Amino acid sequence: MKPLKNIQSTFIPLTEENIDTDQIIPARFLKSTSREGFGKNLFRDWRYFNNNEAQPKADFILNKPEYKGSILVAGKNFGCGSSREHAAWSLLDYGFNVVVSSFFADIFKNNALNNGVLPVQVSDKFLQKIFALENGSTLSVDLEKQTITIDATGEQEKFDINNYKKTCLLNGYDDIDYLLSIKQDIINFEKTLA
Repeated sequence: MKPLKNIQSTFIPLTEENIDTDQIIPARFLKSTSREGFGKNLFRDWRYFNNNEAQPKADFILNKPEYKGSILVAGKNFGCGSSREHAAWSLLDYGFNVVVSSFFADIFKNNALNNGVLPVQVSDKFLQKIFALENGSTLSVDLEKQTITIDATGEQEKFDINNYKKTCLLNGYDDIDYLLSIKQDIINFEKTLA
């Protein structure tokens, strides 16, 4: 995984609430165990008519070329539904490093953290302020300080994150990388038990 520290980016607003994992990545695309290639099917049924890439739905936000960025801002209750890890894979493969919402399903939140996507939970009021911004506005996310800032106004909120997962994201560690990073500590501890 790539380390995440400070992310400043324009964002893509997806105001719908209760977006479940089958909308994020439809079940028919879950045939691969590799994390690559899922981005092209992110929100597949919302992006294309008749599942045909040659027929994009012009009114869907990801199909509008003026909307770009590595931050997805979504409505309340993002990632509900099944526990598929592929939802996090598809977001990351598409190019999102951060997803902002006022509520995340727990399983999605953990899958995102385990795969290098930072879920930033904000208040409903702050989420609505973001949605009210003009296209091209930027957000800044500081993982070390655990803050998200609306750059145009300087308004800021803090967000919570598990300390272990924060360490992993800051260093680009998965669980195995983390254990390897403390290998000497483990060896030293084992010597105290002998």
